[in-house]
Order: sequence, then structure tokens, then C-alpha cells
Amino acid sequence: MTKVTCDLTVSLDGYAAGHDQTEERPFGEDGGDGWGDRLHAWYADSQENQAEIARMTTVKAFIMGRNMFGPVRGEWDRQWKGWWGDNPPYHAPVFVLTHYPRDPQPMEGGTTFHFVTDGIESAFKQAREAAGDGNISIHGGATTVNQYLAAGLIDEVRLHIVPMTLGAGTRIFDGVPPLNLEQVQSRAANAVTHLTYRVLR
Repeated sequence: MTKVTCDLTVSLDGYAAGHDQTEERPFGEDGGDGWGDRLHAWYADSQENQAEIARMTTVKAFIMGRNMFGPVRGEWDRQWKGWWGDNPPYHAPVFVLTHYPRDPQPMEGGTTFHFVTDGIESAFKQAREAAGDGNISIHGGATTVNQYLAAGLIDEVRLHIVPMTLGAGTRIFDGVPPLNLEQVQSRAANAVTHLTYRVLR
């Protein structure tokens, strides 16, 4: 049965990105270089965090917000292809939420970005069809995850908590009604604590 998950790296006070996100600083005022060098430092230790990194890439379809896909706002005035180069790490269909239509963007390695203009439920339906029996990741950012949590469409929340605070920015659970969660797993690594929760209906 298809499982819908989200993986989000957050500061200790729950922020996935800081304010003032730009093309030069996609994570905004993130306490570092604006590219998540502190928030996502745990990725660099791929050996210690191998299981968590591998688990993220085994899903068969992804959903992300337009802000996570890139810095272009309004009409698509240039052919932005994402932050990840010609061969993004997804290797599966990625459904990007946007208000502005655009043709699908095929990339190397099996990734195709599809641009969905008619809401989160439509993106969810398309991702489910694309995933077949595989799992779906609501991949971010926090605003998109919060929309799907509020709609009751996420089965499992996976948080990767780094030992720093941001004090402001885009935060997990903002605008989300109270949830009943069951802790499934927790593991402390050197630079991050991995927590997994099942969302109880």
C-alpha cells in the first residue's frame, strides 16, 4: 500500500528555512551561507546517515512547492530547471505546485518536473498515479508540507533536527490543526537527530 511521507530538516525551533530567500541565498537567513550549509551539514556525513538518505530516494513520486523548485516568481520568464543541475537526485516524477502553467521539464536520470496549477489535491492524485504501488514524498518546503498535513494526506512525518535555532522563517506545523502522532523511530547522530512519527487518523 502506498505510504505518503515527508522528510524535512529543521532547526531546533522548527524552521526549515530563514526569511529573505533569494536565488543567491535559497534558504534565506539560515544562520549560515544561505545554502543550508549548517542546516544540511548532516548530509555530508553520508556514512553515518546512510539509512536516512537512502530512504528519501526510494519513493516513486515527489511533490514540492514552487519555492523549493526555484526562485522564479510569477510567469515563467526563463527556463529554470531547478537547483540540482542536469541530473537531479529524484530519478522519478516530481510534481511542482505553481499558479502558472508550464510544460513538463524532463531531466537526466529519470526525473521529470511536472507543473501543477490546480491545487494540492490534483498534485496528490497525479503523484499517486505515477507512483503506482510505490511511496510518495511531500518533499518540501515546510509550507507545502504544512498544506498536506492540514489536509490529512501525510502518513509519516520524518524530521531531521539540527542543534541550532533560527528564531524566524518558514516553520513546520504552522497553520496545521492539532495532530495525534505515534513515535516510530528516533536516532541521534553527530550533527542531527532523526525522528519518525506516524500520523494517527
